[in-house]
Amino acid sequence: MLTTRLDLARIRAARRDIDPIFLDTPLYQCDALGRELGCTVSIKLETANPVRSFKARGTELFATLLAGHGGTAAVCASAGNLGQALGWSGRRRGLDVTVVASRRAPAAKLDRIHALGAELELVDGDFEAARERAVSIAQQRGVRLLEDSLDIETCEGAATIGLELADRAPSFDAVLIALGGGAMATGVGYVLKTLSPDVEVICVQPLGAPALTRSWHQRRVVTTDSTDTIADGVAGRYPIPAVLDDLLAVADDAVLVREASIVTGMRMLLERAGQVVEPSAALGVAAVLEDRDRFAGRHVATIICGSNVDLDAYHHWVRT
Repeated sequence: MLTTRLDLARIRAARRDIDPIFLDTPLYQCDALGRELGCTVSIKLETANPVRSFKARGTELFATLLAGHGGTAAVCASAGNLGQALGWSGRRRGLDVTVVASRRAPAAKLDRIHALGAELELVDGDFEAARERAVSIAQQRGVRLLEDSLDIETCEGAATIGLELADRAPSFDAVLIALGGGAMATGVGYVLKTLSPDVEVICVQPLGAPALTRSWHQRRVVTTDSTDTIADGVAGRYPIPAVLDDLLAVADDAVLVREASIVTGMRMLLERAGQVVEPSAALGVAAVLEDRDRFAGRHVATIICGSNVDLDAYHHWVRT
């Protein structure tokens, strides 16, 4: 039995609190992409919802519990997607939502946070600076702080993706999961290792933001002084110890990929699957590109986790 913070019964129950619009996202075998990569590839489209990422699965749980206990406000730090998701879930439940983000976050993500009615505060520095400011706001205002990956709702919300994959898992040899703070990797990994233990769970992170991958390999928290990647959604520097413990229990491997492979993966998803994705969503494809022999002849599934991308930057990347 796996020893983690997650619970399968709670994950199954979570489906009742998550708006069905975020559940049962498309999952299909993409033959054109598979022919290009030399293996069978299925893609799970977590972009097919109002906030264009998987994050709302977790914020739906969080906002339901907060409102149910009489809470009226919440604050989070976000690279962009979590803020949109919390704005969407909070607005539906009458919560006042504040999102703290880096000024360097993609403008498209910041604009959508505004559009959802959340208060947006920008800080200099990276995501870690935003996280420090969010903690300060929560203390000053006496409101609930949502910490992605640390708050179990974010992990167990994401874990409902695993339930949907597990229904088809006998056909998969491996599932490739983008690794940032760890909510999706620990959630999906936990469900798969509980229900379909033969499926290999492989986490993928950019070489320019390697903190949690290095931590997994060294079995201790490893921090970095900076990040350097276009995959802003997974660019953390300080892994959370409890999340690392969960990840060690459910991940079979954690790999790092180069920026050039991420860009190629984005281009291939556009040309072979018709999907405009943000860099984090192409990490699984990048992992296959960098180790074709490992995946040759196998059936891999990869989670397309977000499509909130700045179009000017996107056009530059895919045309380079």
